[in-house]
Amino acid sequence: MAGEPGRAAVKITDIKCAVIANSPVIRITTDEGITGWSQIETPKPYLQPIVLQLKSWIVGQDPVNVERVVRRIRVRGGFKPWGAAVSAIETALWDIAGKAAGLPVYRLLGGKVRDQVRTYRTLYHHEVGVGHTPEDYVKWAEYGMALPEGFTMFKLPTAFHSSMVRDVPDFYYGDVQHDAPFPYPHKGLMSEDGFEHLVACVEAAKGALGSKYGLALDAGPGFLPVDALRLAKRLEPLHLLWIEDMITGDYVPYVNPDVYREVTPHTTTPIHTGEQIYLRQNYKALIETHAVDIVGPDPCDVGGIAELKWIAEYADLHGLAMAPHGTANGILGLAALVQVCATLPDNLIAFEYPARFEPFWYDITEGFDGVPVRNGMIDVPDRPGLGVNLLPKAAKAYLEDGDADFFD
Repeated sequence: MAGEPGRAAVKITDIKCAVIANSPVIRITTDEGITGWSQIETPKPYLQPIVLQLKSWIVGQDPVNVERVVRRIRVRGGFKPWGAAVSAIETALWDIAGKAAGLPVYRLLGGKVRDQVRTYRTLYHHEVGVGHTPEDYVKWAEYGMALPEGFTMFKLPTAFHSSMVRDVPDFYYGDVQHDAPFPYPHKGLMSEDGFEHLVACVEAAKGALGSKYGLALDAGPGFLPVDALRLAKRLEPLHLLWIEDMITGDYVPYVNPDVYREVTPHTTTPIHTGEQIYLRQNYKALIETHAVDIVGPDPCDVGGIAELKWIAEYADLHGLAMAPHGTANGILGLAALVQVCATLPDNLIAFEYPARFEPFWYDITEGFDGVPVRNGMIDVPDRPGLGVNLLPKAAKAYLEDGDADFFD
């Protein structure tokens, strides 16, 4: 492929994918010796072969022309989890493009509008060692407030997005599945006792946090619209940041904006969704019809970081806020979120901190000097590309069988 005037074309020579601590890590190499890194969510090791089957579509291409390369593979993605391979390749290409130019990725995306980005923490009950009673939710809040990173916003998994469905007797009018082969299998009308128990738990958490900390709920999917509206209206006095994915959401392969419109216009509690959606086109109706108040694409699923920026800009045009998803995106996903969120318009609330990775990742990468969160904020780095690189000598110890040649 011919290069641009005055520049010899860089070419992609290889793409590899290794599973490290259950997370697929992508390595794209070029004929100029530049390496691009990225990562897929921790719960998706099965996507390793999906990444590798895209190799023939990108080898030989110029990685600096990110959009041209991604157009070759974008059609091969889909709603979560099947857009992750395309998203990871797109992100690794931006890493290469930044390194080739000697610039951080944010400079290539139009420049930063903020020097620090705010991040929020999803705090899982198993981390805290608590269940689903009001007393447990107070302990949950106290644990979060004591974290050394000084987070000022927390997201609470609850209702259908948690074990509350199984732990609280007669929570809803449906069969409880204790060994379901897919995520969040429960859906149906809540019982009055289940509803009141949920409200009491959320009130306890927010009461403990007080007004100095923001609280969001990750509550579904699984709600019928009538219960979604009933809950949102009941919780209006709590001034929640948002309620997320009540009707559709994580691993749901459709959007249903018309159903969300049965809820969102009728409550002052902000309604949020979008982590599973692939590509800007699938946000179109959600944004244009104001079906929700906040959208939350995940750069590891939506098609990459440029795709996320496009959606943020379009949401801003329509008065919608932005709170990107990212809980399991790993240390390279964290680096990508920091770069793109530095460039987003003022509708950005905060991005979800990728908390679900082991501390050893800081030992096998360079770029972050330990956990980078201070007072709930992260300084935007000026290192080239994403600003984080794997250290082959240290990382080799964590490779799985069959991935021994990952750094060759």
